[in-house]
Amino acid sequence: MTTAPNQPQPRTPRDARDDAPTGHVTWRTGTVTARGAGWTGAREVTLRLDTPLPSRDLTTAPWEVRGLAYTTLVGDPDVGDRLLLNVSALARGLGTGGYALVVGPAGDATALPADPHAGPGHLVKARYTPLQAMVLGVDEQESAHHDTLRDADDLAGLPVVVADLHSALPAVVAGARHAADLAGRPHPRVAYVMTDGGALPAAFSRTVATLRDAGWLHTTVTVGQAFGGDLEAVTVHTGLLAARHVTGADLVVLAQGPGNLGTGTRWGFSGVAAGEAVNAAAALGGRPVASLRVSGADPRDRHRGVSHHSLTAYGRVALAAADVPVPDPTGDLESLAPWGTELTRQVRDQAGTLPPRHRLVDVPADTALLDALRGSPARLSTMGRSLDGDPAAFVAAAVAGMHAEHLTHEHLTHEDPATR
Repeated sequence: MTTAPNQPQPRTPRDARDDAPTGHVTWRTGTVTARGAGWTGAREVTLRLDTPLPSRDLTTAPWEVRGLAYTTLVGDPDVGDRLLLNVSALARGLGTGGYALVVGPAGDATALPADPHAGPGHLVKARYTPLQAMVLGVDEQESAHHDTLRDADDLAGLPVVVADLHSALPAVVAGARHAADLAGRPHPRVAYVMTDGGALPAAFSRTVATLRDAGWLHTTVTVGQAFGGDLEAVTVHTGLLAARHVTGADLVVLAQGPGNLGTGTRWGFSGVAAGEAVNAAAALGGRPVASLRVSGADPRDRHRGVSHHSLTAYGRVALAAADVPVPDPTGDLESLAPWGTELTRQVRDQAGTLPPRHRLVDVPADTALLDALRGSPARLSTMGRSLDGDPAAFVAAAVAGMHAEHLTHEHLTHEDPATR
């Protein structure tokens, strides 16, 4: 499950995996022959396809289909309009309301990708949208891992680092690897479980691609409506179980994809799901580690010190207990701008307001950890600020990784080899 210290983990090519994708979307162009019912935000149309739906017998292949246009996205089609269509679910016989979904207008010479292979995989993500994608879920019946996950119910103490922002991912992994180096242990095998609170396509994240290429990440599991990971799962729960039982991860980092939605209100932010992720990890017998979102440079008071996002997600939403690592900086680290003793005191005081069910863990942080962060193959940036611009943000995530690595060592030391 682990590799030698300072050696990159071998990357498994996607096309060599049991669950390698065979294509996500079946495309067609067609012309509107009739307008149907309309309601707020939607219009039914009948379309004559330029090429029939996939069929073994082209003489009986369907040429005419029902289409659905979301008028606030693609306009209100009229008879004679030529349109680009997503017919993936129709081609696979899934229905999805029985519609070809209108993506937008098509030109007279619109070139389309070849049809994907017929399967396996019936999991639809970004469901009922013009760009819904069909993938093979690690947990669905057609997966080679279905039998493994069908009755899987236990993470057996697997450490799960939960973070609010995607930008915490490389810092958490850097911290875990740094802790392993200090102890002379192999680097842990890390799985990233990407939730759908931010970007849905995993390919949008250069961070994930860079960490995978460098061997810092072993596997990415995209859950919910997110797609494009090495493995796809329906829920956070099956994503976590796949990380343990399918990929053999030593620790998991769980965070949304790039892009955080916030409204400046107590509850209106996508990171509230971090609290539910703590609950999911605990419900499955994992060891939740709540990474604090910290900043010494954010101009908004609600995000200075410990962000109100962390205080709400872990203080109000996470009903299960979690370890909460708090950075304990050395003087030379604390002297960096924009850190200072006042920020250290503020972070400790704010973390202390979390419910007593959580366990605060002081984790020493020094300039060696900062050097480890500088060694990240992925660029460190959070809310537009670099490591030098806001060192506390990345150190707070890194100490969560350090603590998780210690838990990983304890977990592997006490785990029954027969269950690994």
